[in-house]
Amino acid sequence: MEQLFTPLKIGNRVAPNRIVINAMECSDALPNGDPGPETYKRYENYFEGKAGVVVLEAITPQYDYIARKNQLSIKEHNLPALKKFVAHLKSINPDTLLLFQVTHSGEISSNICSQRIRVTEEPLPGYEDAKLVREKEIDQVIQDYVNGSRLAYEAGADGVDLKLCHGYLGCQILRPYNKDDWKYGGKWENRRQFAIDIYDRVREAVPDTDFLIGSKISVYEGFPGGVGTMSPDSAVMDLTETIDLVKALEEHGAQYILQSAGSPSHTLDLAHPDRRTPDYAYIHFYFQKVLRDALKPETKVIGSAYTIYRDGKQPFCAVKPEKNTLRFWGNKNISEGVVDAIAIGRQAFADPYLPVKMMEGRENEIHWCTLCDHCVEFLIRQDRHVGCATYDPLYTAAYVKMLETDGKLKAKHT
Repeated sequence: MEQLFTPLKIGNRVAPNRIVINAMECSDALPNGDPGPETYKRYENYFEGKAGVVVLEAITPQYDYIARKNQLSIKEHNLPALKKFVAHLKSINPDTLLLFQVTHSGEISSNICSQRIRVTEEPLPGYEDAKLVREKEIDQVIQDYVNGSRLAYEAGADGVDLKLCHGYLGCQILRPYNKDDWKYGGKWENRRQFAIDIYDRVREAVPDTDFLIGSKISVYEGFPGGVGTMSPDSAVMDLTETIDLVKALEEHGAQYILQSAGSPSHTLDLAHPDRRTPDYAYIHFYFQKVLRDALKPETKVIGSAYTIYRDGKQPFCAVKPEKNTLRFWGNKNISEGVVDAIAIGRQAFADPYLPVKMMEGRENEIHWCTLCDHCVEFLIRQDRHVGCATYDPLYTAAYVKMLETDGKLKAKHT
């Protein structure tokens, strides 16, 4: 059997295969944050498609600092709807593991529907309107993560992804640019403590070790002072802190790490390589290997940025197409100990049934992501529902209408 379709043991849970659906924000929750009809349809498709793991998109445990108006939320009033949602998905396919990605947007919160906050005296360029916060507010953030994780457990999720990636608050605290001397700033031990405190308190609130805890992490953000750089004003890649972070999270209960890179608000192509910069995808293999070498075998590493390989028909140089496919690299990297599983994002929009089609040898039926990034354009423009404008007629029509009313996108970043 191919490596991609062998079971994956994460903690006390077992995923039926090694294809993971990444958390992809779609801004289609009901006004109270409950899953809406489009949310239901999307995740029904994922569960029918038989992925090994599905990560529920960025779900907020608070309303003051959010990135999208129509974001899913996980508060007490959402619990009945989330229980119903999880039970429905599990009735479709009880084998796929479901993780909730608990998040806080921080400085990339929307000032239209909430407020931006920052943790540095000197704001990152472009975020001068963010409010400076310190211990009081961040202690509440940690409590919000704990509350959200407890509710995810009560809703029936198999675990949580405590989000530390893509420029959200976790990244903002971890990055060297957070240079001020305060409880969670300045020296590395302070910045790292934020994540450790979340892990310890989540496990205390949910002592059931069958409930998985892990994080999606941007290994390197790709701009001066970002995560994975040498200093607050250096762009030189230095993964010392990232490696120390994942080892510390492992010690404090992490059962998996979901690798990513970049920050879509600043380095979008690094976060998910596109047709202009396909070779960025190879850098992700390096990041995956670094994490895999740093962690114990039982702590699983899931790698991102596999969508671009599709069926080998992409603008890569110096490689034969048949040796540059999603299937090829997934199997090769798992068998060679680079990574334990692979994750797809935009490809899941294009075809949520990819896992089962690949398992059954029906690759000629797969709708391969064209990397047009129209889905990203939906996300960038506030209050737009997100989907595949290439293969889904509803979103094709929505995209055409969006261009008519809003014009072409001026800048490609979230």
